[in-house]
Amino acid sequence: MEYVTAVPHPRSEAVPARSGRRSLALALMCGALGAAVALLSTRQRWAEGTATVAGGAFPLTAKGSDVTGVPAALAIVGLAALVAVFAVRCAGRFVVAAVLALSGAGTVAAALAGASDGGALDDKAAAASGDTSATVAALTHTAWPYVAAAGGALILLAGLLALRYGRLWPAMSGRYERSAAPRPRRAARADDPDRPDELWKALDRGEDPTGPDPA
Repeated sequence: MEYVTAVPHPRSEAVPARSGRRSLALALMCGALGAAVALLSTRQRWAEGTATVAGGAFPLTAKGSDVTGVPAALAIVGLAALVAVFAVRCAGRFVVAAVLALSGAGTVAAALAGASDGGALDDKAAAASGDTSATVAALTHTAWPYVAAAGGALILLAGLLALRYGRLWPAMSGRYERSAAPRPRRAARADDPDRPDELWKALDRGEDPTGPDPA
């Protein structure tokens, strides 16, 4: 009775590798672009309004970093997690990928929460008027909080890709890592003519240890 061994088709083995490369490139692009967009957006003007002072209406503006520092902080965490994904393996990679995804989700939530927040301008209005109970008037918001949220969504997508395809991605090579085990020393031969004790014995016998070896 003959047994036929099933040979895996080369194309079936190439599919996971191709999916890993594509997901890796997409995750890197989304993560890096998302972090850059979120960080850039927090430096832009998110809200503007006026405060009533003795001389009349005083214009006020608030950047994203004035409203909330959470999106920028989480974007940096997400960028660090994106790099750390390649430094760990197995369960560690899954944990880092989860941190990456949560950083993106947190960036989205914080940016959307700050899109309608006027607390930063109220504080500026109180400082400008000298009245702690003063609030900003004619409050308007820009589209930059939603741009920051879009950046967070890209980070979230990178995290989801890492969770789904991270096991197919390469890891940092271990050839540069130092081993803690001491290197084994080469055992010296008992009849090694270069050993100091053998040289002394040759001199005692009246032989020249630097001369040619006897045939």
